[in-house]
Amino acid sequence: MSCRPMVSVLAVTAALLAVTGTPAAGRGAAGPAPVERLYGSAVREIPDAGKAVALTFNAAWDEEGLGTVLTVLRRLKSPATFFLTGQFAERHPAAAQSIATAGHGIGNHSQSHPPFGELTSSERAQEVALADQAVRRATGIQPLPFFRFPYGDTTPAQIAEVNALGYADIEWTTDTNGYKGSAAGMTVQKTVKRALDALRPGEIVQMHVGNLDGQGPVLDAQALPQIIDAIRSRGYRITDLRTLLTPVPAPPPAP
Repeated sequence: MSCRPMVSVLAVTAALLAVTGTPAAGRGAAGPAPVERLYGSAVREIPDAGKAVALTFNAAWDEEGLGTVLTVLRRLKSPATFFLTGQFAERHPAAAQSIATAGHGIGNHSQSHPPFGELTSSERAQEVALADQAVRRATGIQPLPFFRFPYGDTTPAQIAEVNALGYADIEWTTDTNGYKGSAAGMTVQKTVKRALDALRPGEIVQMHVGNLDGQGPVLDAQALPQIIDAIRSRGYRITDLRTLLTPVPAPPPAP
């Protein structure tokens, strides 16, 4: 549990909405803002994506594999979305800036990566707000209205809380488990296999830019070229999760 002084949930929510905009922002004649269409449950696959896959990376620990990841993404012309904790942004501001400079989307992964089920609603709101502020300071950009729960620790009530703060809950179809490292018996080939075993239209792959224990090679970074090549060789394209925020065209007026 954090030892930071707690503030009321109303105060934290007000601070967050002051920089993110209200959940209803963007409503108009065409209906709700695009992100609101994703509210109500965890997004574990891209809806109506066809043969498309999204690559995502969590950044909560070290930055050891980030340079390789960004190099591979640039060389293979692949988009990705990065979910940063506020502490990662504070400890590695140059790394956070490099993700933004490369043009990739950045989402919110909480401030300190705690199990959300062990926190109060006020503490959860503070985790979201502080991470948003830290990412903005480090990158100079507005993060996406996407939140990923630490450890995938979601409940309907907690999803409703982040929805009320203006965020969709973006989880994953499969985790490569590369973050566990070779000490846990993972290898590059096992990492690739986990990504491909779950291959389906709309798959969201979760990877990490570092290791849980900070030791050894970052398997997700090493496996990334094989993952991208294998996905494409099977007739899939790699899509940007920011397409989820594209407004749906309004239907033509009735004659």
